[in-house]
Parts: sequence; structure tokens; C-alpha cells
Amino acid sequence: MLKTNNWILGVTGGIGAGKTAITQHLQQKKITVVDADIVAREVVAIGSQGLQAIVNEFGNNILLVDGGLDRAKLRAIIFADDHKKQWLDALLHPLIRNTLLTQLNEAQSDYVILSAPLLFENGLERYCDATLLVDASVETQIQRTTKRDNVDPTQVERIIAAQMPRQEKQKKADYILNNDRPLEESLQALDTLHQTFLTEAKIQQKRHT
Repeated sequence: MLKTNNWILGVTGGIGAGKTAITQHLQQKKITVVDADIVAREVVAIGSQGLQAIVNEFGNNILLVDGGLDRAKLRAIIFADDHKKQWLDALLHPLIRNTLLTQLNEAQSDYVILSAPLLFENGLERYCDATLLVDASVETQIQRTTKRDNVDPTQVERIIAAQMPRQEKQKKADYILNNDRPLEESLQALDTLHQTFLTEAKIQQKRHT
């Protein structure tokens, strides 16, 4: 396992918990954020090794007119065939993991964030020095997501049910940020945590020098 000299904070949270607002606030403090969702798109971008492997397996029909991946079509195929899903996971998980680790290693900020909605589900916490759960009640998650994405509440409930239960995440996280309140209050609490993370990162840096 590659472990970088950077102090890595894993940030996670269920859908609608407000993880993006939290990581953006830390970005404004010049902290590098490596986003697992963005990396997952990068490894299957046009011209990528990942996309070529998918085309070799599923044929050109898996592509959109512009040559990009037809995600809806791929999703339908893998949900209907467990073997194809296993094949896709075996292809993408190492590509995503290696790209994440490279970006985490190259970060130049005081510490670096690995932002991943499925941080615990995918075992990514093993690459982190500490983890932060952006936490909100299920009611808040549903309310925020339906408003943001204009979707049916039952659809959001299904997504929440498919994710690791909130209580499980609370047990696993080193730090929990209550985001069931006005954002300004959450950001004030985050500023205090940020100072803790800076201190932890400096302690680690001294150990390596």
C-alpha cells in the first residue's frame, strides 16, 4: 500500500448531508481536495485506458455520439448482469485507487482531503490519517436532496437505504461535524477542526524530518 508523507483527512457524508459545502470551505483555505467522484469520471474520460477497456468489452454501442461513455446504458447492463458488474469493478477500482493515491501524494497543501461519499463502504479510510463525517439527520438529507435535485423523496430514501447506515459511519469516523443546523454554525465548528487538522499534520511532518 502506498502511503504518502501528506497528512490525509478522509471526508464523507450521506447524500444531502452537505459534504461539498464543507470541502469547498476548506478549499478556500488552500487545502487540496481530491474528490473520488471526479476521479471516477476521469478514469473513463474520452481517450482514457479505462474507457478503451470498456469499449473492448461492451462494444461501441456503449458510447454516446460525442465518444463519451453512456453511463445510463452501462448502468442498465451491469444491474442486469452480476458478472459484468464484477468485471467492471475489477477494472475500475484499481484505476480509481491508483489515481487517488497519485493525486494525494502530489498535493502541496498543509494537509490534503480525500472526499468520498463511499469512503467507509470502499475501504478508502485505510489511506487516511483521520476521517471526518459530515453528519445530518435522514429528514434533513431527504429535504435537501429533493430540493437540490428536484427528485421524489422515495428515490432519495432508496439511495440512503443503499448506503452504510448513519450510526455505522458515526462509529467509524474520528471526527463528526453536525451539519443539521445553519451552514454558518457548521463552518464555525469546521474552522476549529481545521486548526486541529493543521496541528496533526505538523506533528506528522516533524516525525518525517
